[in-house]
Parts: sequence; structure tokens; C-alpha cells
Amino acid sequence: MPDYKAPVDDALFLLNDVFHFDRYGNLPGFADASPDIVEAILGEAAKLCEQSLAPLNMVGDAEGCTRHDDGRVTTPTGFRDAFRQVVDGGWIGLSVPAEFGGQGLPSTLTQAVNEFMCSANMAFAMYPGLTQGAIAALLAHGSDAIKRKYLPKMVTGEWTGTMNLTEPHCGTDLGLLRTKAAKQADGSYKITGTKIFISAGEHDLSSNIIHLVLARIEGAPAGTKGISLFVVPKIVVNDDGSLGGANGVSCGSLEHKMGIHGNATCVMNYDGATGWLVGDENRGLNAMFTMMNEARLGVGVQGLALSEVAYQNAARYAKERLQGRAISGVKYSDRPADPIIVHPDIRRTLMTIRAFNEAARALVLWTALRGDIAHRSGDAKERQSADDHMGLLTPVIKGVLTDRGFENAVMAQQVFGGHGYIVEHGMEQFVRDARIAQIYEGANGIQALDLVGRKIGKDGGRALMAFFNEVQGYIKEKSADEQMKGYVAPLGVSLGHLQQASMWFMQNAMTKPDNAGAGATDYLHLFGLVALGYMWCRIVEAAIVKLPEADGGPSRYSAKLVTARFFMERMLPETATRLARIEAGSASTMELADDAF
Repeated sequence: MPDYKAPVDDALFLLNDVFHFDRYGNLPGFADASPDIVEAILGEAAKLCEQSLAPLNMVGDAEGCTRHDDGRVTTPTGFRDAFRQVVDGGWIGLSVPAEFGGQGLPSTLTQAVNEFMCSANMAFAMYPGLTQGAIAALLAHGSDAIKRKYLPKMVTGEWTGTMNLTEPHCGTDLGLLRTKAAKQADGSYKITGTKIFISAGEHDLSSNIIHLVLARIEGAPAGTKGISLFVVPKIVVNDDGSLGGANGVSCGSLEHKMGIHGNATCVMNYDGATGWLVGDENRGLNAMFTMMNEARLGVGVQGLALSEVAYQNAARYAKERLQGRAISGVKYSDRPADPIIVHPDIRRTLMTIRAFNEAARALVLWTALRGDIAHRSGDAKERQSADDHMGLLTPVIKGVLTDRGFENAVMAQQVFGGHGYIVEHGMEQFVRDARIAQIYEGANGIQALDLVGRKIGKDGGRALMAFFNEVQGYIKEKSADEQMKGYVAPLGVSLGHLQQASMWFMQNAMTKPDNAGAGATDYLHLFGLVALGYMWCRIVEAAIVKLPEADGGPSRYSAKLVTARFFMERMLPETATRLARIEAGSASTMELADDAF
């Protein structure tokens, strides 16, 4: 059975020493997040994940969820008790405003905790995670009446939430959706249609499930302009907050899928179910995007989380497994063979994963911190800048972290050799679970198109230029520092590649859009590498400061400098390859006739 140790120390280092969390005390909720409180929160989250959630990961995979003849769905053994621990700990409402029963703490802490949960048990973590996304959408777009009616019990976890977008005939192209909403005399709507791939659509963890459903009001315009968002509870909620009768919504079946077996992925049937409009008519997609952006960041965290837990187990195995002798000579003469950690290719594998994980965690927390500024700052310019950052980085985090997360899970599995293919070590489950993160909440090809087609040119390229200016300014500031030169110089080269690629699109994509489509994924990853490289420079800067004051443990910070060097030497140069692919254009990609495939 695999083990998991939550990276609490690394998260605290990033929050305290890299991003200086304490400097944001002027923002609502941050004053309550003192260093000792943050450490206590992450420490308690680690205990929950290591002791309660991780042991259920293989259980959930083996058992899966069960749909009964009456449409009820039961979750795997132990999930209900574990969910009760999440509820009792107040983890779902960690960052929700106190007026709805939350603790009002920074959302950055929620992202850190969610990484731990996803590493420990991704399928389980989706139940509270989706609820948090639904809460965010209702906070942003729900009426006061809807907020009062649903949020308090969703925040406590007594009720859970979902998002219902996909239909059998349409996924990304939501303009094709057919689910109908018929307005009633009392202001409610009757919702009729079928949704598929609905994570946590039906289960036994809560007394009610609050579905957020996209549907088209009768007579609404065709396409995405005619979509509205509705709150449709599994059980109708009375005006006094008590539960009434069952609504016309049911689980038609459970999907049989590659991974995340412990999460109920449902076909949901709406047969004249009563729903209530969230936000304005025909503006549902705008409202749902609040939840989708929350979910996309959360899915990016899943990619990091599985990469982390896979790395931890591969590193442990590499230090234990004896196989052959080091090619440079015997290293462990007291043993019949050397552990495989001595072999350069094993180290290359582990260093590649580790170098990604530490920078990706920094990228997530940096972006989450900007999200807190966007939602909590009283300065309009600060909010706009932070919101620009979130919009630009969301597709990068979702696409790059899940692509790399899956690749890293496969590489970690490879460290085990044949044992990685066997169920008992848990590595093959990490690979299967990681694969979905590249697909749902907008497949990664869509994330790349969103970045290239919408985000880099939005508002005249304001967010992109702000990113360029920040990184370029940092490089200029640190290039005179002898200790930083070896890190900022490679970053400068790769930033140049990103700027060159951006300019190439501006010159070659307007007249020939296929050039943008053919190069979008390479641009996404080029951008991701530069962002990760920038994070490594920020980490190195903080580690250099900490080295002299390390109490008997300088190796921790020294290891960060070595890992950063590995990233700069062995991973960041990939930006040149990505640029070359982009500048090759779309000719060879698009030349073959359709029937030649």
C-alpha cells in the first residue's frame, strides 16, 4: 500500500518566505491567518489526509460506488465516516464568509489543504471540492434569498453541491445543449433533460445534493446566449430551511470508468424537476464560469497532487529496492546490490518530478494569493491586476499541471519496474486517476485554445504584458546578484522564447487561424515552463536567505538550490523546442485530406 506525507513544511516555506503571507494583513481574513494559525491548520489537514483519507484510497478504487435499483448510490466503505470528519473539521467552509457559517480565511489556505486531500484520496476529495465550487458560484451570482436558503448547510457539509453542464450530444460546445426550463407561475422553473459525467451527482454522504444546472428557458435565443443557470436540489427545501419532498431528479446510471472509482460519476435525469434561476436569464454561462474557473484551478491542483504522492512513493521505493551496482562503482558494499537510487536514470526521473512539484506548488499558491486579492482588496487597480492574472494563468495551471501530473505519475510508476504495474503498490491507480484531470473541466486542448485565442489578446494584451513586465523586471533586478545569475539567466532566455512565440501568433494567426490552433498546446507548455522557472527563481531567492539561519538542517534549502539548477539545465531548455514547433506553422498539420486519416 502506498504512503503519503503531506508537504506541510514546503507549503509553509512558500507562504511565509517566498510569498510573505504576513504582508497581506490589510485584506479581510488575513489578519486571522497568523503564522501559528496557518501552521496549525495545515498540520491538522495533514493528519486528516494521512491518517483518514489516504488509507481509503485503494479501498475506494477497489470497491467503487454502487447504484441501487431505487436510484440511490452508496459510496465505498469508510467514505461516510471520513466525510463526517471533513464536516466536523469545518474544512469545506474554511474560506467562506462568516455570515454563511464559514471561517472567512484566505482561499490560498483552501488550495493548500485541497492539494493534501487530492494526494491522499483524489476521488474522495472531489465531493467537498465540488461543493466548494458550487458555493463560490452561489456567492457570486445567487440572490440573497438563494444564498440564505442553501449556503449555510452547504458550507457545513450537511448538503453537497455539483455542476451539471455536459449532455450526451455536447460537451465543450454548450450552445448545443437541450435541457429545457419552463417558467412556472410562482417564479420557479421545471427542468427537463439529461446530463452526463456528473461527478458526485448522487451519493450517501449528505442529506441533500444541490445541483447547479445549465438549461435553456423556453423561447430563449439559440446558442450560448440563451443559456441560464438554475439551482435544482435533490430534495426540495422548504422556506424555513427544512427538507420537503423529493425533486424530479435522479441518477439514471453510474459511468464505468478508468479511474477515480470512489467518486460517483452519474448520468442525471431531470424529469420536470423544480429549479430556481441563479442570476439573470440567458446569463447562465457567465455564472457557471465562476464555478468552472474554481474547478479548473482545483483540477490543476489534482495534477500536482498525484504527481506529489507518486513521487513520494517512487523515491521511497528507489531507496529500498536493490538492483545491480552503480555504474561508477559499488556504493553500498555491505549489501548484495545497490539500491536503484544510485543509478543516474532513476535520479533523472525523480529529479524531473520533484523539480516540477515544488515549482507547481508555488505557482498554485501564488495564483491563489492573487485570487484572494481579486476578491478581497479594496483597491480597484489591485483587484483588476489580480483578476487579469487569474484569467491568464487559469488555463496554464489546468493544462500544464495535469499534463505534467499524468506524465509524472507514469514516470514514477516506471521506477517500480514490473511492480509498478501491479495493484498492490498503488502506482497504477495513480496513473489511472491522474488521466481524467487532463480531460474534464475543459480538455487540455481547449485550455490551450482559450489561452491563445482569448486570454493573451484580451483587453489589448493587458494581462500578458503585465506578466512579461513582472518577470522581466525580476530578471533585471536579480541579474547583478552573483548567487542568482545562474537561475535568472536561463529564465531570461526562455522568457524571450515566450515573447517571440506571442509575437509570432500576432503576425501569423490573424490571417491564418490554423497557425494558432496548431501551436496552441506548445504555447501553453512554453508559458507553463516560463511560469515554473519564475517560481523557481523566487524559491531560490528565499532559500538563499534561509540557508545561514537553518537550524541544523541546511540540506533542505541546499536541496532546493540543486533542484532549481536541475530545472534550469534539464527542463527549462524545452522552451526552445516549443518555440520551433510553433514557428513551423500549421502546413504539415493540416495538409492531409480528412479521408487520409
